[in-house]
Amino acid sequence: MEIRLERTAVDKLKAKPDENGLGFGRYFTDHMFVMAFEPGKGWQDGVVVPYQSFQLDPAAMVFHYGQAIFEGLKAYRSKDDTIYLFRPAANLERMNISAARMCMPEIDVPAVLEALKTLLRVEKDWVPKAHGATLYIRPTMIASEAGLGVRPAKKFLF
Repeated sequence: MEIRLERTAVDKLKAKPDENGLGFGRYFTDHMFVMAFEPGKGWQDGVVVPYQSFQLDPAAMVFHYGQAIFEGLKAYRSKDDTIYLFRPAANLERMNISAARMCMPEIDVPAVLEALKTLLRVEKDWVPKAHGATLYIRPTMIASEAGLGVRPAKKFLF
């Protein structure tokens, strides 16, 4: 999978928060990775984009049937300032187990791991240096297809 990169304009970058008072879920980075799934095409259009809202149809099946999954992992710095992830492939494999249970398409773990690494290279300044602080990453997949009717969706966003 080719991963495109659309960077946030320098004058639009957010100020980084104080690393000694981060808290959970209060701050969001300047970029995110997004890709779409369509039947017959599979996962496509993998792109790191400026952090932004999604536009979804009010009939998106995620709203009506709760077809959504997520994982959580952390990026952290070592004493020598190297950025590490703790067992990211295991998290993504677990996401595939959830996808199978929820009748959702599996992701290509090596491709998504490479996308995650690309995102982290772009957002390296968001990985805190303070002792015990981490950057929390929340891979999420949702049913984006508009439709009512009890059946699994066919279109998804990751």
